[in-house]
Amino acid sequence: MNETVVCVVGNVATRPVYRELPNGPSARFRLAVTARYWDREKNVWTDGHTNFFTVWANRQLAVNVAASVEVGQPLMVQGRLKVRTEMREGQQQAWASADIDAVTIGHDLTRGTAAFRRSAKPETPPRADTRPEPQWETPPPSEPEAQQEAEAALVT
Repeated sequence: MNETVVCVVGNVATRPVYRELPNGPSARFRLAVTARYWDREKNVWTDGHTNFFTVWANRQLAVNVAASVEVGQPLMVQGRLKVRTEMREGQQQAWASADIDAVTIGHDLTRGTAAFRRSAKPETPPRADTRPEPQWETPPPSEPEAQQEAEAALVT
């Protein structure tokens, strides 16, 4: 519930790696996010520090990333930020990694165009344990009952 949700805009730095796992498809790639600022002295835009994020996509998003994302493309990524730190052998400092579990990924249309194609929904075979839908409609009355109801309507 207290997750850090971020939206970052950057360029794809590595080719997406797609894997079929037991719990569904997964894809990952690195996203380079560079701060830019206006340098008043030089009258030009200047690049600042670059942050790299490992973006993780799962299920249908992973399939779509594998089919749509290439190195160098500008993307917007929204998802949950997870920062991991660990000590590696032979190093004095802790190693840190910033990962984003993506909820949505899209091309940045301020820097180009894209042609959207809706992905086909995967067909799910009916499960063996599913039961048929119950009959919720009231059955029509049988002949003798219908005649009795009609006669009762005439009397009242």
